[in-house]
Amino acid sequence: MENAAPEQSPFSKVTQIGIVVRDMDKAVERLSSLGIGPFKPKLLPPDREEWFRDRPFDGEVILSSASIGEMEIELVQPVAGESPHQEFLDRQGEGIQHIACAVKGLEGHVEKLTNQGCHVLLRARFPGGGGVAYMDLGVAGLIIELVERK
Repeated sequence: MENAAPEQSPFSKVTQIGIVVRDMDKAVERLSSLGIGPFKPKLLPPDREEWFRDRPFDGEVILSSASIGEMEIELVQPVAGESPHQEFLDRQGEGIQHIACAVKGLEGHVEKLTNQGCHVLLRARFPGGGGVAYMDLGVAGLIIELVERK
């Protein structure tokens, strides 16, 4: 994919930086004091289908987001169960956990990256179409969240 045209690359439209935190309130307060925000709670569709490492996802997270220009900052606080966010927190502590990219043709991008040795950590399908895939790219702990909205 190194020679792929930008419209063919799943990495051409970065839309979000995902940051895992231990305490949502403290993180929002600190970032707000620096002029980042306002933060708003973010809700996931309740009837989504979601898997973590090919098992039904039972993790629970609190989400909050703010915009900085065209970029979204998403704060994620894991609160229960297994999740890539809790794994990150346990392994590395707080920090940037993923970068999200908007794509068209999510399934095709997932298949292509999987064939290139990347691993799917988390998958979700949303009612009415679209979904996300957390892809471990196998370099420097980099996780890309591919997002397709319908």
